[in-house]
Amino acid sequence: MKIIRILIIIILLNGIIDAQRIKDIAYFKGVKSEQLIGYGLVVGLAGSGDSYRSTFTVQSVISMLKRFGITVPESNLRTRNIAAVMVTATVSNLLQQGATFDVLVSSMGDATSLMGGTLLMTPLSGKNGEVYAIAQGAVSVGGYDINTVSGGRVARNHALSGRIPNGGELQKGIANSDNYNSNEVTILLREPDFTTLNNIANAINSQFNDSLAKPVGGSEIKVKVPDNQKGNITGFLAALESIQVNKDVVARVVLNEKTGTVVSGTNVRISPVTITHGSLNITIKSIPVISQPAGFSQGQTVFFNNRVPKVKQQNNSTYSINGATNVQEVAAALNSLKVSPRDIIAIFQALKEAGALNAELIII
Repeated sequence: MKIIRILIIIILLNGIIDAQRIKDIAYFKGVKSEQLIGYGLVVGLAGSGDSYRSTFTVQSVISMLKRFGITVPESNLRTRNIAAVMVTATVSNLLQQGATFDVLVSSMGDATSLMGGTLLMTPLSGKNGEVYAIAQGAVSVGGYDINTVSGGRVARNHALSGRIPNGGELQKGIANSDNYNSNEVTILLREPDFTTLNNIANAINSQFNDSLAKPVGGSEIKVKVPDNQKGNITGFLAALESIQVNKDVVARVVLNEKTGTVVSGTNVRISPVTITHGSLNITIKSIPVISQPAGFSQGQTVFFNNRVPKVKQQNNSTYSINGATNVQEVAAALNSLKVSPRDIIAIFQALKEAGALNAELIII
């Protein structure tokens, strides 16, 4: 019987992680992406394309051939070397006409593999139905799916979707009416947070020695453009996005029931609690420690609440951890006793329900 052990990923956050650039955690209002989509045909497949049951593929091939002046009866058409696909891409509105970008190709019919195929010229349109780009090129699958006549099959990765590097070409720029102007720019956080927003505003004002940044709500900052930067708005934006700021992190624990993965930060704390789960008995005790400064010194008396967990099985084996209790230490203690991933996840759920887990619990 295969034994599955818990995988513990420890992320040391300590409340606030290392400083990051503004461009990594925020973006300028008006700088956005457009989702493009199109329908096309992939040709050159080695008998792994759509069958005659995919009627839309047959109709597409007939329509394409008519454009070249070729008429083929539907009954005589074989499409095993052709597959109907949907082509998707995400394009920044900063790109201009002639720029290239990657496109994703995904099978629509009953094809078994897109390996070795080439996408024919496919128009890509936006949500307004307007065509912005054209896609074409060889499909890179990164896997294979081979079926033999005797019924055998050898497969690796997923062969029904692939990518065409630089396979899309922008035919015209994407219009944007919300772009920045020369008087004021707006910075938007990717993950709204009041503390991070305040840190960004303080960092900007400190960088330019002026009260330029003003937080609005929980995810928006208005930044006035200095008079000496209005003629160089691009340089000002580059200076803004390179400023280092501290991003605040929410106390959060993520559990994956499928893989038994536990991910959390060290700012997550567990209050004193006793857990009994099957043959396990887990006790988290609170041990107060008082640090007294030396005589005639300028130090102050500090109180520290040291919480030490102990995990005990019926065989009287005990695992003790020194230092403040957090999720990593409790999970490591359980893992040392070879507790199954499902049991560990159940224990953390019970800790949250009891109010002992001081963090947001997410189960995926």
